[in-house]
Amino acid sequence: MQRTLMQKLVEWKDRTSRMPLLLYGARQVGKTYLLQEFGQQYFRDTIYINFETDAALASEFSRDIDPVRLLNTLEIFFNKKIDPDSTVIILDEIQACERALTSLKYFSERTPQYHIVAAGSLLGVTVNRNQHSFPVGKVEPLTLYPLDFEEFLLALGQEALISAIREAYAADSGLPEALHAKALELYKTYLVVGGMPGAVWAYLKERRMLDAAPVQNLILSSYVADMSKYASPAETTRIMACFDSIPTQLAKENRKFQYKVVRKGGSATLFGPSIDWLTAAGIVLKCARIEHPFMPLAAHLDLGAFKLYMADTGLLVLKSGIPAQLLLSGWENNTFSGAIAENYAATSLKAKGYQLYYWESGSTAEIDFVLQQNADIMPLELKAGIHAKSRSLAVYRERYKPAHAIRISQKNFGLENGIKSVPLYAMFCL
Repeated sequence: MQRTLMQKLVEWKDRTSRMPLLLYGARQVGKTYLLQEFGQQYFRDTIYINFETDAALASEFSRDIDPVRLLNTLEIFFNKKIDPDSTVIILDEIQACERALTSLKYFSERTPQYHIVAAGSLLGVTVNRNQHSFPVGKVEPLTLYPLDFEEFLLALGQEALISAIREAYAADSGLPEALHAKALELYKTYLVVGGMPGAVWAYLKERRMLDAAPVQNLILSSYVADMSKYASPAETTRIMACFDSIPTQLAKENRKFQYKVVRKGGSATLFGPSIDWLTAAGIVLKCARIEHPFMPLAAHLDLGAFKLYMADTGLLVLKSGIPAQLLLSGWENNTFSGAIAENYAATSLKAKGYQLYYWESGSTAEIDFVLQQNADIMPLELKAGIHAKSRSLAVYRERYKPAHAIRISQKNFGLENGIKSVPLYAMFCL
């Protein structure tokens, strides 16, 4: 599968001055596959270490982490010379060896000419740290998310459709109706299959959406296992309760996360750490409310209000128990179909590197997402169906006079009254 993050890895490789690279990501988003493809395509040799399975090498990193000694040990162990220019060293599942994570600092300081890439689950790297320090400022972080819709199309061999979508986005001119209909159909398929590589691969074998479900169930089970592994029994109960409440939270007309929905009498004191845990694990995405859409957005947060989305829309559809056929048969006017489209938008924006914010004015108007693009603040309104009129965007534009505004829906591309119309399938163009 082609991943767009590969280009950033290549840019890192080609820099004359670089630090070790640390690839974050939730479980099973494809970190190992991506790094091994990177090594195979762009290096003569790859040294691959998995700290969960290579106990002997893990013990070497658990004691003396002098990089010169470690490089000599690896050369002898793998019986090959490690050339700074043509060899990449991949340290996988690095969260299983805290000392190895600390060693990245010394590789950065003493042997910066070597290509060192580490990968680890967000949860293990950020939460499960008991004894050794994190190499702050000595690693270059990158985060890998599930496949976005563009990567899904690449997996389907739809390169020509991607080009047509990008050209229409740039020109604000509609796609031919046949291509527009085809792209919408594939978008709905993506809602069910999602972007977890294992689920996409299962779907690709025979193009049966139901084949993705067993893989998705295993992924959800692995999340529950991690909750038990990295949290105390009492914490695990609260984390699972928050996680299980997400479909119910999103089914509300007002999708703001409410602790009382998790449990009667729930509060931020009781469940706030559980939300932080889920976010740190990469299992959920947090979208914070802003009081005013002024630069910088992070300075105008309402810390007490936020929405939570699943990090993968396919997992949300499965967890919600929605029959796939409903999503494929024009079910756009249902409240929860709007929630699924909104979740899809959140994952798409996050994959593009955006921080997630929304704006609300009391109970009179709400903008689903507010984007900060360099010095520009742009409202993004989202509709699940083709009916795209909304009072909220009008209120926002009247009050704040944005230079640009985007409406996402099933309508074709266009530009009307200063609002750029973008089909749901084209969010990867933003």
